[in-house]
Order: sequence, then structure tokens, then C-alpha cells
Amino acid sequence: MRAIILAAGRGSRMKHLTDERPKCLVVFREKALLDWQLEALRTAGICEIAIVTGYKRELLLDRGLVEFYNPRWAETNMVSSLACAESWLKAEPCIVSYSDIFYTPAAVRSLIECNAKLAVTYDPNWLELWTRRFGDPLLDAETFRLSEKNTLLEIGNRPTSVDEVQGQYMGLLRFTPQGWSEVERIRGDLTQEQRDRMHMTGTLQKVVEGQRLTITALPYRGEWGEIDSIEDMAAYI
Repeated sequence: MRAIILAAGRGSRMKHLTDERPKCLVVFREKALLDWQLEALRTAGICEIAIVTGYKRELLLDRGLVEFYNPRWAETNMVSSLACAESWLKAEPCIVSYSDIFYTPAAVRSLIECNAKLAVTYDPNWLELWTRRFGDPLLDAETFRLSEKNTLLEIGNRPTSVDEVQGQYMGLLRFTPQGWSEVERIRGDLTQEQRDRMHMTGTLQKVVEGQRLTITALPYRGEWGEIDSIEDMAAYI
């Protein structure tokens, strides 16, 4: 199995920390975020790893990774960056990881062992972490509702209460060629402007609404985090 790390964006909410480097090279606990991801992926047994680059790409070319470059990184969202790696996504199952998160090999292994066409990891104990990060957890939360079979019913909308959030989507997921084909079908019905604006959770919600395939949600209770701002650096100490 292969893995793709999405690292095209700058991460402007990190302010001066990304003036001279992409967000994935920001140091957290004495190690670049990218190194946290590479360590987890490789420990879980994944040897072929690609990175989708954009901002400051030259700083990411010496790590033995396959590069997919998004020349329109400043104008497009994450799904457009992922589409730059479509040759891998069409060929075999791929783990897809955001570049501003950290997690353990156990999260990766759960995805490797899953046989669903499309699967995401999520944190069922999200509330304490989001309260620590934001004070009011609903300031940044998105809906995440599950069926009794742990398939997604809703993701990515604005919740009105914590009851609509059964877990926190982590930014770590698994696509099979069939799963990616459904995303391509959805994108094919959109204008270029709409495709450029599509973010990942909105795309997953479109997959749910299309009812052509189900998205399996895998609970993960190990250590993980999202570093989205300078303030987040202190939230995980």
C-alpha cells in the first residue's frame, strides 16, 4: 500500500512560522510535523510515500519521497491537490494524510486492515481536546454523524450542538480506486471554480449524498493532534 501526504498549502494561520517554510516543516516537540507522519507511516509498513507540494516545494525535495506538484496551490483547495496524485489513486489503495497532523502507527494500521472502498479515521473522544483548543468546541467543530454500522451519515456541516458531532474527523483516510472514482465523478459535474473551492469534508459529504458507496468510519483513541495555528502548539504539551 502507498501513502500520499498533502502539503501544498502555506498554512497562513501559523503566521511567521511559515514565512520561510511550508507548514509541514514547522517543528513540534523537537520534530517537524512531516517527520511525525513519515515515522508513523513507515512504522506501519508503508514504504512508498508521495507528497503533494506547492508552497516552498524546494524544501521538500530531499526526503526520498515521490513528488506530485500542484502549480495552482495558492488558488485551490485540498481535493485539487489530491487530484494531482490521481495516477496513484487510480492504481491501488492509498492512505491519504494531511500534513499538519500527528498520529501513531496504530491509526495507519487500522486503515491498512480495512477493506472498505473509502474509510476515514475519527476521534470519538474529541470533545475534551476541542474544548482545550477553542474554549467553545463548536467554534471549529463540524458535524460527524454515524450509522449503527459505523458508516458516515453526515460530515462537514455546521453543528448546532455537540450531539451532532459523534467524533472528530482527523484528516487521515484511505482511498481505493473505486473510492477515488466516485470523487472524480462528483468533481466532473462541477465548474472549475467549484472544483477549486472543494475541501475534503465537503467532498466526503457529497459522496454520502450520492449513495453510490458508503464511507466507513474507524474510531481511533490513540494520541493525535492537528496543528492549525500557533496557539495549537501549546494545546498538546
